[in-house]
Amino acid sequence: MTSVARIKLPPWSRLIALLIAASGLVLFLGGGYLIALGGSWAPAVIAALMLASGVLLLRGKRSGVLVYLAVFIVSLIVTLIESGDRFWGWVPRMGYVTGLGFFVALMLPFLYGEGKRNLGRGLAFACIAFAGAAFVGAFFPHYSEILADAPSSPLVAGGSAVERAAQKDSEWKAYGRDDDATRYSPLKQITTQNVGQLKVAWTYRTGDTPAGKFAAETTPIMVGDGLYLCTAMNNMVKLDPKTGKELWRFNVGLKHESLPYTAACRGVTHYVSKISNETDACHERIVEATLDMRLIAVDAKSGQPCQGFGTNGQVDLGLGMGKWVPGQLAVTSAPPIVNGTIVVNHQVLDNQRRWAPSGVIRGYDAETGAFKWAWDVNHPGNLWHEIPGPGQEYSRGTPNSWATMTGDDSLNMVYVPTGNSAADYYSKTRTDSENRVASAIVALDAGTGEEKWVFQNAHIDAWDYDMGSQPTLFEYPGAGGEKIPAMIISTKRGQNFIVDRRDGKPLLPVEERPAPAGNVPENPRAPTQPWSPGMPRFGFPDLKESTMWGMTPFDQLYCRIKFRQAHYVGEFTPPMAPPQPWIVFPGYNGGTDWGSVAYDPARGILVGNWNATPMYERLLTRAEAEAIPLYSIDNPKYKPGAGGAEGPGAMEDTPYAVDVAPFMVPGLNTLCTEPPYGMITAVDMHTKKVIWQHPLGTARANGPFGIPTYMPINVGTPNNGGPALTAGNLVFVAAATDNLIRALDIATGKELWSDVLPAGGQASPMTYSVDGKQFVVQMAGGHHFMMTPAGDYVVAYSLP
Repeated sequence: MTSVARIKLPPWSRLIALLIAASGLVLFLGGGYLIALGGSWAPAVIAALMLASGVLLLRGKRSGVLVYLAVFIVSLIVTLIESGDRFWGWVPRMGYVTGLGFFVALMLPFLYGEGKRNLGRGLAFACIAFAGAAFVGAFFPHYSEILADAPSSPLVAGGSAVERAAQKDSEWKAYGRDDDATRYSPLKQITTQNVGQLKVAWTYRTGDTPAGKFAAETTPIMVGDGLYLCTAMNNMVKLDPKTGKELWRFNVGLKHESLPYTAACRGVTHYVSKISNETDACHERIVEATLDMRLIAVDAKSGQPCQGFGTNGQVDLGLGMGKWVPGQLAVTSAPPIVNGTIVVNHQVLDNQRRWAPSGVIRGYDAETGAFKWAWDVNHPGNLWHEIPGPGQEYSRGTPNSWATMTGDDSLNMVYVPTGNSAADYYSKTRTDSENRVASAIVALDAGTGEEKWVFQNAHIDAWDYDMGSQPTLFEYPGAGGEKIPAMIISTKRGQNFIVDRRDGKPLLPVEERPAPAGNVPENPRAPTQPWSPGMPRFGFPDLKESTMWGMTPFDQLYCRIKFRQAHYVGEFTPPMAPPQPWIVFPGYNGGTDWGSVAYDPARGILVGNWNATPMYERLLTRAEAEAIPLYSIDNPKYKPGAGGAEGPGAMEDTPYAVDVAPFMVPGLNTLCTEPPYGMITAVDMHTKKVIWQHPLGTARANGPFGIPTYMPINVGTPNNGGPALTAGNLVFVAAATDNLIRALDIATGKELWSDVLPAGGQASPMTYSVDGKQFVVQMAGGHHFMMTPAGDYVVAYSLP
């Protein structure tokens, strides 16, 4: 009786065979669970072949090579079916398989004899070539499109944008540059031809980087002889716009305990008194609303408080708010001043309790700081004409507004982007009045607070689709050639609406489409939701299991399983009763947020950078919340760090708490959906078609486990902050998590210049000129939620 000698593999080959077998076993178990959840059979089939190949190779069987060849071929077929030409979809499906295939090819001479050495080397080289081609391909543009020529003429001939701006070309007098919030400057010293020569002109350090909550989000303003800004701690500063030298600083005395979720101060407001003389103190003043609920006015020349404004230059915004604690209420955006009325909104820390403090909107006299009115949707008549007295307070739990509002002097209106009622994910106790105005643009009479109209972006919102973007005003051509005062409403959903700002009526079609219902008892969803088919959407198609992603098949399988475990039926997937999780896409950081869009009125081009990031959410029973423990910030049991604007929220006064998180792989800190996650898009407003669209943000400062790759792969990262446009045919934008500021050609989106910022650039840039020299300024303060480096830098660029 004879025996067949088993082929003895070298130790490294046995280790590879063991790795193949172990990988196959793990993936087979996971793939089997995926099948049980109703998912694809493909991962389990490939894993079974991988397991068989590994076992056969461990036993020294030649057939192990043939079975591994089947692993490669089946993986390739599945990749072609599931991913097609989506480049990033190939990474988890073929990268790991190809890497192991390289070593299997080198086993050939040990299994088949020396005669197969060259074949083995050839196959190994083919694996290297395949992987190398993929690596090189990562540096080429993907998901980039140039679809049309950019227009060269205004949307409306002789539009009044310049007149309404009422400022010199050299200035940037408001957060959005002008009263229309266009973020467009007519300056053109810096052009597409010379922008590559930009160099740092000066850098200013604010000295404020609050530990753990850093995210200044500041855009300075430039008026007259000063560049004015606020720091992350609300301190106001005037700089020499030519040199960056500090001319004065007003310290507001903000305490760290007053910081809300984020230490953000997006900007300050410039105002010229209508009743004082030019030589009087505070004839020109800088106005700021703070994170600890104060309204402050200082003299623009000296930085000293305006004594005739409130008490020693300050107004207490906490009056009438009832019970609240530091960090629960804050103003993060520059308040607009409309025909002498300062209009103030404020954020209410998300998801703390249903009966949180009010989201009331208030008007104050810009000269004296005197209270004028308050718009409170649950108060009889919706208006207060005096501050609530003892035993009274503004209606609790009403929708708040935290984003930058837009004022319209010509119509005497202020346009308020509203958020949701308190307790974002539970709607049973909301009033009809709250549901009518939440997650909308609400137009108020700036002089009286009277409500003029409402345009809603999401009905009975349970997705945190609050309006983060500042409305942009522009002139729209009517059917008879007339100029219609219009508004661009950009949303977290990526929907872009165009309305008549006189009455809020749509100028392009708005469709009410059926929306899914949930199963949370007595928590009904709206039967329809609004869509804007007449404008390009800043977003991607609905998620599928096949678009789940990972760096390897292991994390991709994890994401596939998590996808199947969750409830998901497309946009407006509703909250589900515990313990069922659900997926929201786009999530609360999707579409366009507080950075807002920019509009070039000289050419009729709209530019917006946006996110495509999903959220994974679950309602928690009250017992689960207490076990965490999870309490509202105003509860004596609350512990700092346990619940905030993002992440788990107590939602006290309701049956549930909520857990909200980006849909990511734990530990790896990579999103579960295919890149890109951030894009920038230009739209021709003449045709309502996309001109170009590109991923925004490289992998140079990003990577698995938070480790930077230092590679300029334009993967498209999450971003916060908006663009600025110039008559030099340029788009300036930072925002992405690669810590770069960029200049793009507005006609094509091609990157013409970039520079590495000293910290994260989560803020919108601005531009101005002094003595004929144009500067571009970017705040580099970082952002804790975006996981970019903290800093306190204001960086100015100019031509040599």
